[in-house]
Amino acid sequence: MIPPYVTAAALNMPQISHGFFGRQGGVSKGLCDSLNAGFGADDDAENVTENHRRIAHALGAKHIVTNHQVHSADVVVITPQTDLTAQIKADSLVTTLPNIALSALHADCAPVLLADVKAGVIGACHAGWRGAVTGVTDSTVLAMVELGATLENIIAAVGPCISGKNYEVGQSFKETAIALNADTADFLSTPAGGKPHFNLPDYVRYRLKRAGARIDAAPSPCTYANPETYFSYRYNTHQGHSNYGRNLSAIMLRG
Repeated sequence: MIPPYVTAAALNMPQISHGFFGRQGGVSKGLCDSLNAGFGADDDAENVTENHRRIAHALGAKHIVTNHQVHSADVVVITPQTDLTAQIKADSLVTTLPNIALSALHADCAPVLLADVKAGVIGACHAGWRGAVTGVTDSTVLAMVELGATLENIIAAVGPCISGKNYEVGQSFKETAIALNADTADFLSTPAGGKPHFNLPDYVRYRLKRAGARIDAAPSPCTYANPETYFSYRYNTHQGHSNYGRNLSAIMLRG
């Protein structure tokens, strides 16, 4: 079975394959039903492996590279010498290798897929609020340029993540984010009588544009508002559950 996924119009080019996958089309059960892509969830490893196989088949990939995300701005370049089965501790991956899908796991954080098809360079990064504020998208764009990409040819798409409307963060978060990077202030808002909210997808797009990338224009679906379609850490928490699945977004150069 090929699981359903959506693509970004700006990345629909013959040189690459990509997709933003949700929670449908897999074999996992319970709170991880059904396309859980995260080994960190309380799920059988055999289920996650099968879900990865289905995603790889959908993309035409020989292998999907995943990583152990640590909410950093660190980037790892995937080369022929990279152990593709290792748990890479970083939030961003870039490569020039064909038929290897780079992925980002997410369950409210923002997945970002990037490509310069003229140079044959792709990237995928996981932008949680801390990674976004400390520059994971900047690091990814820079790493792509170091591999031969040019800023004017890098196209980036921000996938499903929690919307500002549903991302209540509180006063302490607001103060921390602004202390780390003052430009977050423009993406923090407080509804009447409520607590501050952070517009993560718009902030990520702002950082990508500031770094010089071209941005896919489509809005990001809200993971929190669409629990039947996407896994959402915050939605599950608000329902009293500690376990939650992970969505996977991936991009690959066709060989």
